Amino acid sequence: MKLSEQVKPISYLKAHAPEIIRTLKDNPQPVVITLHGEAKAILQDVGQYEETQETLALLKVLALTNRQVEEGKLRPAAESFARIRKRLKDSQS
Repeated sequence: MKLSEQVKPISYLKAHAPEIIRTLKDNPQPVVITLHGEAKAILQDVGQYEETQETLALLKVLALTNRQVEEGKLRPAAESFARIRKRLKDSQS
């Protein structure tokens, strides 16, 4: 389904809120809510929202990693694992 087919005015939301909420569970497409003809809000299933947030978090981690690589902030894997093992050992003592 096209996003353009998921655009609803706020008056429609007010009149059909339970129906829209039920539809979100079955249809992964977000619903765009308009006010005076302008898009003002997005309604999305909670599961889809959580998935989007997890994807964004992963992309942020990847961007940070790329930046660190570009800045030369690298450490050999063996050294990193040795530091992690030492921290674990120290925390268990």
